[in-house]
Amino acid sequence: MATKKMTPPKKAAPAKKAAAPKAAAGKKPAPAIMTLKHFAADLSGSHNMSKKDMETVLNDFVTQIGKTLKRGGKIRITGLGILQVRHRAARMGRNPATGEAIKIKASKKIAFRPAKDLKESI
Repeated sequence: MATKKMTPPKKAAPAKKAAAPKAAAGKKPAPAIMTLKHFAADLSGSHNMSKKDMETVLNDFVTQIGKTLKRGGKIRITGLGILQVRHRAARMGRNPATGEAIKIKASKKIAFRPAKDLKESI
């Protein structure tokens, strides 16, 4: 009886990585998450300001939004939307693990309602 020589199974070729979508000529793709630093870098070029100065302006803008919301104000930014504080009343809830009824305290939350133009652009 002749013996057959066993050859090891062939390894599968490594999967090719999907090519990243190419950006338009001369433009960088937008990062997955835009931070204030990214906005400052983008805006500084078109407004003849340094990145550091633009970051300061944007940080002051965010601080002012926080102060206005803390006072109970409503912020309407044309083309973006409306930010306001909404009050949530105390209510009864359930512990999902035990099913036991628990009391949930009243709280405040920041609500954002996008502008019609923003909704339609997406």
